[in-house]
Amino acid sequence: MFRRSFNRFCAGEEKRVGTRTVFVGNHPVSETEAYIAQKFCDNRIISSKYTLWNFLPKNLFEQFRRIANFYFLIIFLIQVTVDTPTSPITSGLPLFFVITVTAIKQGYEDWLRHRADNEVNKSTVYIIENAKRVKKESEKIKVGDIVEVQADETFPCDLILLSSCTVDGTCYVTTASLDGESNCKTHYAVRDTIELRTVESIDNLRAAIECEQPQSDLYKSLGPENLLLKGATLKNTKKIYGVAVYTGMETKMALNYQGKSQKRSAVEKSINAFLIVYLFILLTKAAICTTLKYVWQSTPYNDEPWYNQKTQKERETWKVLKMFTDFLSFMVLFNFIIPVSMYVTVEMQKFLGSFFISWDNDFYDEEINEGALVNTSDLNEELGQVDYVFTDKTGTLTENSMEFIECCIDGHKYKGVAQETDGLSQTDGPLPYLDRADKNREELFLRALCLCHTVEVKPNDTVDGVTESSELTYMSSSPDEIALVKGAKKYGFTFVGVQNGYMRVENQRKEIEEYELLHTLNFDSVRRRMSVIVKTQSGDILLFCKGADSAVFPRVQNHEIDLIKVHVEHNAMEGYRTLCIAFKEIAPDDYERVNRQLIEAKMALQDREEKMEKVFDEIETDMHLIGATAVEDKLQDQAAETIEALHAAGLKVWVLTGDKMETAKSTCYACRLFQTNTELLELTTKTIEESERKEDRLHELLTEYRKKLLREFPKSTRSLKKAWTEHQEYGLIIDGSTLSLILNSSQDSGSNNYKSIFLQICMKCTAVLCCRMAPLQKAQIVRMVKNLKGSPITLSIGDGANDVSMILESHVGIGIKGKEGRQASRNSDYAVPKFKHLKKLLLAHGHLYYVRIAHLVQYFFYKNLCFILPQFLYQFFCGFSQQPLYDAAYLTMYNICFTSLPILAYSLLEQHINIDTLTSDPRLYMKISGNAMLQLGPFLYWTFLAAFEGTVFFFGTYFLFQTTSLDENGKVYGNWTFGTIIFTILVFTVTLKLALDTRFWTWINHLVIWGSLAFYVFFSFFWGGIIWPFLKQQRMYFIFAQMLSSVSIWLTIILLIFVSLSPEMLRIVLRSVRRRSTRSNLSCKKASDSLSTRPSVRPLLLRTFSDESNIF
Repeated sequence: MFRRSFNRFCAGEEKRVGTRTVFVGNHPVSETEAYIAQKFCDNRIISSKYTLWNFLPKNLFEQFRRIANFYFLIIFLIQVTVDTPTSPITSGLPLFFVITVTAIKQGYEDWLRHRADNEVNKSTVYIIENAKRVKKESEKIKVGDIVEVQADETFPCDLILLSSCTVDGTCYVTTASLDGESNCKTHYAVRDTIELRTVESIDNLRAAIECEQPQSDLYKSLGPENLLLKGATLKNTKKIYGVAVYTGMETKMALNYQGKSQKRSAVEKSINAFLIVYLFILLTKAAICTTLKYVWQSTPYNDEPWYNQKTQKERETWKVLKMFTDFLSFMVLFNFIIPVSMYVTVEMQKFLGSFFISWDNDFYDEEINEGALVNTSDLNEELGQVDYVFTDKTGTLTENSMEFIECCIDGHKYKGVAQETDGLSQTDGPLPYLDRADKNREELFLRALCLCHTVEVKPNDTVDGVTESSELTYMSSSPDEIALVKGAKKYGFTFVGVQNGYMRVENQRKEIEEYELLHTLNFDSVRRRMSVIVKTQSGDILLFCKGADSAVFPRVQNHEIDLIKVHVEHNAMEGYRTLCIAFKEIAPDDYERVNRQLIEAKMALQDREEKMEKVFDEIETDMHLIGATAVEDKLQDQAAETIEALHAAGLKVWVLTGDKMETAKSTCYACRLFQTNTELLELTTKTIEESERKEDRLHELLTEYRKKLLREFPKSTRSLKKAWTEHQEYGLIIDGSTLSLILNSSQDSGSNNYKSIFLQICMKCTAVLCCRMAPLQKAQIVRMVKNLKGSPITLSIGDGANDVSMILESHVGIGIKGKEGRQASRNSDYAVPKFKHLKKLLLAHGHLYYVRIAHLVQYFFYKNLCFILPQFLYQFFCGFSQQPLYDAAYLTMYNICFTSLPILAYSLLEQHINIDTLTSDPRLYMKISGNAMLQLGPFLYWTFLAAFEGTVFFFGTYFLFQTTSLDENGKVYGNWTFGTIIFTILVFTVTLKLALDTRFWTWINHLVIWGSLAFYVFFSFFWGGIIWPFLKQQRMYFIFAQMLSSVSIWLTIILLIFVSLSPEMLRIVLRSVRRRSTRSNLSCKKASDSLSTRPSVRPLLLRTFSDESNIF
C-alpha cells in the first residue's frame, strides 16, 4: 500500500474560504489523523418543480398570483360570506375549472420531469470499494467515491480523471449534451495516478484533492483537461477511473439548468391593460347601480313596500355597511365581464399552436435530419411584431463551411494546388515559380498550420466500401481549423494526429516529424488568437500563434507587418476570413520560467482566468510574422432573399459580428443588406483617426451624420418605413472600439450625449453593421435598442455560444442549429436549421399567430360585455334589487361550454390570408406591426359593437314583452323566460359573429361552431326538462321548451340576431366592394404599365418576389 497526498489544483497556495477538500475513496490521507466525513449533497438530479406533498399549496400559490384568478377568488369569497344575488357556484365553478386545467397541465409537465430524473438517478454505476467493483444506483454516489466508467457510457457526476486504459492516461470525450459539440475532446489523467489501471491499485490510493466550490461556467473549470463533466460521454476509450468531486445539483450540468428570465409578449401587456379598463367598467357599473338603488329607495313606498316589509335587523343595520355590501353584491352580479377562462384558452392556444411550427415540413433540413424546435410557446404572437432583427454573420448568414482559398508568406501570394516537387506555387504573376518566399519559410508556415490548432484525427474504415487507411477525417469545434489543416495537406504537409503527447506531421518528403506538445494556449473571444508551444526532435522550443490581424500585428516586429497587411486587407475586401500566422523561439531558460507560470496559473483556485490571460499575454510577445491565410465562408442558401424580404416587411436588420470590417462589409453586400445605392456612414477606428482627442472627432462625425439624416427623412417615425423606399438609403458601420467609446464616453460640458445621437442615426438607417463585436457588446446593442422610445420588439438570431447573450437579451431569441455547437439553439426561444427559415417563421407563422390571438383577446372581452350589459340594463327595471337575469347554470357554463371551443378552434386554424401570399408579399407584415390589432381603435370598435348588441338583445326582448300575453292560451311569461330569450339570442349572435369572421373553414370549425349551438339547445331542453332533486327551486322547469312553442319568440330571436349582426355584415360587404375596386385599379395600372416603354421605377424594397426574375 502506498500513501499519497496531492493538492492537484492549488499548488503553492494556501487553503482558502470557498474551496473544498475531497478525500479520494473517502479514506483519510493519514491513519494517525481523525477522519470526519464531509457533508456534500448526494448525486440526485432534481429538475422537477413540485413534490407530492407541496404540489397543491405551491401550485395554488403560483396560480393565485395571477390577477384574474385572485380577483375571482375574492368574488367567490364575497359570495360565500355576503348575501349576494347569485350562487357561489357561478364564479366558483369556472374558477375551479381554470385552476384544475392549469394544475393538470403543470402537474403533467412536472411528472415528465420526475420521470426523466428517475431515469438518470436510478441508472447503474460501478463504484470501487474495498478493491471490488460494487454495483450501485447513480443517486448513491458520494463525493470522494472512485467511479469506473466504460466506453460509450455517460459520466454520472463531475469526475477528476485518475487513470485510463491507455498508457499515456488519455481519454476521449464528447460533450454534445452539454454544449452541442459532437467532436471528441482529449482529457488527461492526473500525472501522479496514470499508472493506477487496476481495481486493486486504484483502491490503495490515499490522496486529498483541494478544489474550488461548484460554479456553473462550463468553460471556467478547475484543471479542465482533468475534469470530466456529468452528461459527457466516454468515446474511443475502454474504461477510465475517476474520483467524484461534484455530485447531484452541484455538477456543472445541473448548475446550468437555471431558468431563463421570463419574457412577456406585447399581447400579454395589452390583456392586462384591457383588464384594467374592464375592471373600471365593472366598478363604474356597481357604483352607478348602488347609487341609483338608494336614490330609488329614497321614496318610502319603494324602500319598504307593503308586500316586502323589512325585518328589525335590516332596519337597525348601519347604512354605510349596507351600502358597501350592496356595492359588493353588484360587483358579484356583474363580475363575469372579466373573462377568467380567457387565460386558459390563451395558454391552450399558445401550447397547441406551437406544434404547427414543429410540424412545418418547410423547416425540415435533410442535412442535419432535423426541423424547427420550439423551446417556449409563450412568444408565438411576438414573431408577428418584430421591429429589429439582430443577426450574427458566421454560421448564420454564412454556411460556416470553410474552404482554404489562398495564403501569403512574407508578402508572397500563394494560390492553387501545389506540384509534388515544388510545394507551394504562386499562380497570379507571369513568373509563377520565381516570385516565392524562401523554401524554409514556406515549410515553417505549413508546419505552423499543422501544429497550431486543436484538431483531432479519426481514421476512416471505409470510403464507399473500399478501405483507405490513408484517408483521414479531421474533427474540431471550429471549421476554420479544419480548413487550414486541409489547406496545408494540399501543399504536402499532413497532420497525422497526436500520439503519446506528440503531434505527428507528414512532410512533403513523406517523412514523419514529431513535435512534443508542451502547452496549448486556447482561443477565446477576448484575445482572438491561440498558440501552441512545441518541442522539436532537435530540442528547440517553438511557439506558433494564429489569430485575427488586430490581435497579432501589435505583437510582431513592425517591419514585418506592411507586406502582410496589404494581402490581409485585400482578402477581407473579397469577403474572405483571414488569420495571421506568427512564431518565435523560446530559450530553454525562458521556457522553464514560462512553464512554471503556466502551471501556477492553471492550478490557481482564485482568479484563474485573469492569471492565465496575463501569462498568455506575456508569452505571446516579440513574435515574428510568417504570413496569413484566407478562408472562404459561403453564404447560406437564400440568405439574400430572406434579408430582402425582411426589409420589405419593414424590419430593420442589424448584423453583429466579431469579424473585421472589410470581410463583414463584403458579406453584407452579398446578402443584400447593403444595396449598391446605399450610402454608408462609417464610425470606425479608421474614420475617427488616431488623434489624442478621439471624442472630439467622434462628436463631429455623429453631428454630421445626424444633420444629413434629419434633412433626408421626416421626423415622424411612423412614416419611416415608407420613407426608406422613397429616399436615399443609408447604412451604418460601427466597430467594437467605437461603440465602447460611445457607450462609455465621458460626457463633459463640450460634448452632447453620444449615445442619444448614435441612436437617432441608427433609427434613420435601413441597415446597420456592427463589426469586431465582443459577445457582451452584442447584448449591449440589443438592450440599447430595446430601451428606445416606443419599446420596439427585438429578435436576435445566431448559431454560436458567442450569440447566447444577445439571444437571451432580445424579446425573441432564434437559434440556428449550426456547426458551432448547440448553445445558441438550447438557449433560444425557437431554433431553426437555416437562416432562410426566418422568412416563413416571421412573415407567415408570426403574422397568423398574432392575428389569431389578437382576435381571441378582443372576442373574449366582446362576448363577455355582450353577456353582462343586459344584466346591467335589467337593474333599471327591477328596482336595482340585484335580481339575476340569467339562470345560475347559464352563468356558469357560458364561458366554459357554450362559447369556448369555437374561439379556440379559430385561434388555432384561422388563415385570413393564404400562407403563400404572406410569404410572397412581405408588405402584409407591416399591416399588423406595432400591435395594430390591440390598439385603442380596434378595442373601442369591439367594445361599442358589444354595447350595441347587448342593447339590442335587451330592448328588443323588452319590447316583445310589452304584449301582455305571448301564448295563445293567455299564459303570461315571467322573468326567467325573459332572461332565457336574451341568453339564447346572445349565444347564437356571438357564435355566428365568429362564423362571419372565419375565412379558413375546416371540418373542425364546422364541428365546434354548429356543435356548440346544438349543445346549447340540447342542454337547455335537458336542464329544463327534468326536476332536479338537488335544486331548491325548479325555476327553469319547462321554460325553454315552452318558450320555443311561441311563434313570436321565434321571430324575435331571428330578427334580433340579424339586427345585432347587421353592422358586421355591412362591414364585410363594404370591405368586399373596396377590395374589388382595388383589384380593378391594379389591373388597369398593370395594363397601362405594359403599354409604357419606361422601365419600372419602383424602389427595390417594394418589389414582390413575383418580380424576382426581372430584378436579378
